[in-house]
Amino acid sequence: MGVRMKDIARDLGVSVITISKVLRNHPDVGDETRGRVLARVKELGYRPNLAARSLVTGRTYLVGLVVPDLLHPFFAEIAKSLSAALRKHGYYLIVSSSEEDPDLEEQEINQLLERGLDTLIIASCRSTVDLFFRIEKQNTPYVLIDRALPGLSTNFVGIDDEAVGMVATRHLIDIGCKRIAHIRGPETSPGIRRMEGYKRALAQGGLKIIEDYIIAEPKGDVETRQRGAEAMRQLLSLKTRPDGIFCFNDPLAMGAMNYALDQGLRIPEDIAVIGCGNLHYDDALSVPLSSVNQHSRRIGEEAARIALAIINSKIPPKIESVILQPELVARRSTQRHSAKQATSRARARG
Repeated sequence: MGVRMKDIARDLGVSVITISKVLRNHPDVGDETRGRVLARVKELGYRPNLAARSLVTGRTYLVGLVVPDLLHPFFAEIAKSLSAALRKHGYYLIVSSSEEDPDLEEQEINQLLERGLDTLIIASCRSTVDLFFRIEKQNTPYVLIDRALPGLSTNFVGIDDEAVGMVATRHLIDIGCKRIAHIRGPETSPGIRRMEGYKRALAQGGLKIIEDYIIAEPKGDVETRQRGAEAMRQLLSLKTRPDGIFCFNDPLAMGAMNYALDQGLRIPEDIAVIGCGNLHYDDALSVPLSSVNQHSRRIGEEAARIALAIINSKIPPKIESVILQPELVARRSTQRHSAKQATSRARARG
């Protein structure tokens, strides 16, 4: 018979509950006792029997995460921060990808539900809510991240996407861009709202909305660099080229920017580019990319907090909607000065 918690408890003269709390990283244990328990656990090579623990507690200590693309740095960073936050409380993450395919997303969610996970965290590519009503009927709690669904009242963590579009577009206006294009995302809430923010900022800046300057990407989070390059090719083929581009996310912006550089254009002098995500690719780019920080780590941390609150509450807690505010991060891809700024500096020197 293998080592059991009761054996470690007897050896150390503490209760089984204390051993369990230490193994779950529960804060309600003193440092000296925690150290003794962990040392004895390591010495004996003890591994908790999760199946037995699940039978007793009714929990699997597993949380499922479904995202459009596991390779996308934005979702990878969310998964990393989410996993770290859950691990501190003895929960572990199972990650799955929908590849921006609603049918595959449903298959992946069904597979996770069959495992009896304690809760799900989902960045959905769906436009309908029927699947989520079925999840609710199975009494499995879930949290939506990044993408909200109209008609669904549930826990949500994400960024103010209309503000993202306004912050990025206003920045291009402020540096003197007059013909601003948008490589937009899919027909999900971020894609729709970022475009609304782009249009609103143009209107406020007295600039025309030109439909030829809006390039739609139906899968904005899959194969993004290639899609960004193709979108830039379309924009550069126009008779009147744009002089600034707001991209739905950083990978699209990187693809677009690299294509423009390959065509001999100067960034930002000929065309300024800004993305969204602030994914820290500066060293890999010949021109560091300006971006809008959408706080991916914070999204993961907040989603973990809500998920753990749901799991540990005896009654369903009040629904939360956490909307984070975007932050402009200006780098070389937009660091040029507007005529207004140049005039102001000339007057100051005079």
